Amino acid sequence: MIGGWQGSGVDSSANTFARACAAGGLFVFGKREYHSNIKGDHSYFQIRVSEEEIHSHIDEVHLLATFDKETMEVHKQEVVKGGGILYDPSLFKPEEIGRPDCLLIPIAYSEIIQATAKEFHREKDIMKLQIMKNVISVAVSLGLVGLDFDLLKTTLEEIFKGRRAALAPMNVWAARKAYDYAVKDYQSEYPHRLKRRSIPASERRIMMNGTTATALGKVVGGCRFQTYYPITPASDESEYLESHPEFGVVVIQSEDEIAAITMAIGAAVTGARASTSTSGPGFSLMAEGLGWAGMNEVPVVVFNYQRAGPSTGLPTRHEQGDLKFALSASHGEFPRLVLAPGDLEEYFYDAIDAFNYAERYQTPVIVLCDKALANSTETIPWYDLDGVHIDRGLLLSDEELAVLISSEGTYKRFKFTESGISPRSVPGQRGGIFWKTGDEHNEVGHITEDPENRTKMMIKRMKKLDVAAREIPIEKKVNFIGDRDADITLVSWGSTKGAILDAMEVLKAEGIRANFLQVHLILPFPTEFVAQVLSRARRRVNVEMNYSGQLAQVIREKTGIPMDASILKWNGRAISQNEVVEGVKRVLKEQESKVVLTHGT
Repeated sequence: MIGGWQGSGVDSSANTFARACAAGGLFVFGKREYHSNIKGDHSYFQIRVSEEEIHSHIDEVHLLATFDKETMEVHKQEVVKGGGILYDPSLFKPEEIGRPDCLLIPIAYSEIIQATAKEFHREKDIMKLQIMKNVISVAVSLGLVGLDFDLLKTTLEEIFKGRRAALAPMNVWAARKAYDYAVKDYQSEYPHRLKRRSIPASERRIMMNGTTATALGKVVGGCRFQTYYPITPASDESEYLESHPEFGVVVIQSEDEIAAITMAIGAAVTGARASTSTSGPGFSLMAEGLGWAGMNEVPVVVFNYQRAGPSTGLPTRHEQGDLKFALSASHGEFPRLVLAPGDLEEYFYDAIDAFNYAERYQTPVIVLCDKALANSTETIPWYDLDGVHIDRGLLLSDEELAVLISSEGTYKRFKFTESGISPRSVPGQRGGIFWKTGDEHNEVGHITEDPENRTKMMIKRMKKLDVAAREIPIEKKVNFIGDRDADITLVSWGSTKGAILDAMEVLKAEGIRANFLQVHLILPFPTEFVAQVLSRARRRVNVEMNYSGQLAQVIREKTGIPMDASILKWNGRAISQNEVVEGVKRVLKEQESKVVLTHGT
């Protein structure tokens, strides 16, 4: 874990450490925590590294790198006995730290920076070079755990390239000095090691975070128009797309979220694959526009990166509080599909599926992401594009539209069909004129309040959910992992997936058999499969990061099956592997029906 005041380079330090470890063939999972102000308050970044695949963070800290007094005071008790603490001796004396059971490693940041400035004739820039504390702390950390210096050297040369290439030699020089210091004076006393391993060609990997995974999925899925109004943590996705114009996505920063969704709807009407990304407060503002898209059967895609609410809530903290709202956002009833990806692979592939579903069923699709995975960093398998396809549904070509008009005499955008899905034209096609309005309408789009037409139109729109439920394969709707005859069945959705998977391995080693039901597609709900699994379960426990257990409520509504117990957390900090293990034990051994988890700083 590395910490410091916001704006001091905490993120860059953690990512440099993670990249060096990943380059060494190790698996990485990073958890980023930061305040909602731009600079000043405390932030920290925790990187978990393993020779085995991992999907979540843990609560213990084995090595703590501190830039300031606050990091020391806030996090020193999280360091395990025998762990290490890096500190600036100008800020602390060893006895002031109060952890005699840990290895204390003083780093003379100022001396190393001054030596570097002298070596590269940059003495006049000594204040600017204070940012090199980041590189120094990373180098000391890698020296302590015994990873090869060349991994850090290569990583720094990759980071400082292009216009910043001139900075690489200076940073490598300072890192070498710090690395050698750690190896010579402290490595033998530090008990934890990381061993470099080769990566087989069959295990090609990539390291990224959630917003980048989503952005790349959108590009592959054919998204060509993206709107957003700046909001944490969703903005990172749009900013990534903005920084890569070669992807061919037009990105518009709108004046507010109402404009963002209506602009995306307009683009979707013209035939472009269009989306908007936001967080809870922005999604609330989009509800009216979402209803207009539902009435007019517009294939628009909305990504909601959930964070803690209500209102502004905890702007940069985590929660899974928007599920029930997403299922019914906007007044009245209209079909929408709701996806809840649980890891960075699903973030990528769900972005592709979302556009296919939106166009195939001509309806809005909501993807419930969240802050925990949006800002997490992880090594994952390289994305496989062999099975990717683009499904544009009943989008008419000019030739197909001409044949349709020739046979029917006129084009009906909202034609009554057996599936509820009508052939779709776009503005500018000859003969494909249609009207769109927020009012109820007839088959060509003209406003009408005729009761018979209203009845038929509601049935037409809503039957799309039945079609989607039949057509979407079960492996896209749910994941079931583990022995069906387990002691306990854990039920969840979204970002809790990683912590649950990692916890299952720990529980297994302790003689507790758990399986996991992940609900991936929440609307239309996979009622039959979920009911089959839960009806056979010995003990049913939902694991969610909200106050009321929203998925458990949906499951009971759809299947009539209640949970036996709940493991819940809503303090704004993501759930850890340790907490899932703790929660399961409390349910099984102490017979608690509601376990509330509270870890996090």
